[in-house]
Amino acid sequence: MTVDREALQATWNRTRGHLDEARAHLMGHPEIDLSATLEFLEHNELGLAFDCLVDIADDLDLPLAFWEHMDRAAREMGLYSHALHKPHLTAADLCRRHLAAASEQD
Repeated sequence: MTVDREALQATWNRTRGHLDEARAHLMGHPEIDLSATLEFLEHNELGLAFDCLVDIADDLDLPLAFWEHMDRAAREMGLYSHALHKPHLTAADLCRRHLAAASEQD
């Protein structure tokens, strides 16, 4: 099986862009430490960066735009389909819940 490295890199770049955009919404909160998320992004650990951002944002009242970027990242990584096979609540599940709640508020 051959891997289309250009397509894979394009997917990573789009995912990274969505995660960076979402992270920007958290930068205005000085009490939040984003260093772990940045480290994950620097090492191309996009799934871990996603989980970290959802964990940080779970208790915050963030705008719909944050959750839309997280939703796009989850879709790029195929996290929703992976979540269907896990018996526990995943970061992708939390993202979907927050996206739905934020959509209802706007």
